[in-house]
Amino acid sequence: MNDALEMSREGLQEIFLKWNEPKFRADQLCQWIYAKKIFNYHDMSNLSKELRDKLSGNILMSLPVLIKQLKSRDGTKKFLWQLNNNNRVESVLLDHGNYKTACISTQAGCPMKCIFCETGANGFKRNLTQGEILGQFLMMEKFNKADINNIVFMGMGEPFLNEENLFKVIRILNDKKMRNLGARHITISTCGIIPGIEDLTGFEIPVRLSVSLHAPNDILRNKLMPVANNNYPVQKLANALKFYRSKTGERITIEYALIDRVNDFPENAYELAALLDGLEPYINLIPFNAIPSRPELKRSDESRVKNFMAVLRELNIEFELRRERGSDIMAACGQLAGNNKQ
Repeated sequence: MNDALEMSREGLQEIFLKWNEPKFRADQLCQWIYAKKIFNYHDMSNLSKELRDKLSGNILMSLPVLIKQLKSRDGTKKFLWQLNNNNRVESVLLDHGNYKTACISTQAGCPMKCIFCETGANGFKRNLTQGEILGQFLMMEKFNKADINNIVFMGMGEPFLNEENLFKVIRILNDKKMRNLGARHITISTCGIIPGIEDLTGFEIPVRLSVSLHAPNDILRNKLMPVANNNYPVQKLANALKFYRSKTGERITIEYALIDRVNDFPENAYELAALLDGLEPYINLIPFNAIPSRPELKRSDESRVKNFMAVLRELNIEFELRRERGSDIMAACGQLAGNNKQ
């Protein structure tokens, strides 16, 4: 049986045509789902009762089930979802005051095994389907009782290892007759999967790209991000980013988590600048968030952060020290685990 969230607008149109219904019925259905967040066919009042019954009997509407919702002192919300096959994922809603950002998972677990990330420590289960990715966002909007302004694919998992479904989801979110979310409000965050970056270079929707780097050389990055860097060493990754920049003209955000006496030395900042020379990146410095699986890793203290930033400032590299959000509910970067222990 077909599932509405697994289908494109064109796929829905084909079904309506087979039922001898006009194509615009697909647009009506999409408006109910993606604009009004109405997921029960029987509540779609501008469709005939006969058509609502046919939809109910022939097209599923599979949505994630909310297991738990937590709210941080800073307003951040974390959602734990139950998916098919007993898999669970988490997603996060960040409240910035005048706008909100959804941090969405693309995999149940993660195969990348980055040592500073709790998701990878819990192992990899499977890729999420198109509908499971979309379902997180739509259900968050329903619970939020308002549209969410931005979406970032940087929850659990590596988005480019689920590229086919990722791109399908982006097309649906961007479609003017579906969710109509602008390309500049969509960001893919990758740990450096070069084939995905290359494919994004030719992707028809100019979404934003963010890259989790966290180390400026192979020795250090192999320790922090063994799977990613063994496959895509830093210089090859830097070259791929420069190619992406030259072809698209899009600026890239570099994510760099500062871990005490691991990657926060001034010489690391100089190396980082040299590696990214010519890229004109925006560097997002992230205070390391503690995770249960690696208690020995600590956040850089204020003086070390200041010294690191002083080097970047000296070299005229634009950066920002990210404000910590949601760490009290284990909703900050690297803390998502897909369980209900918190």
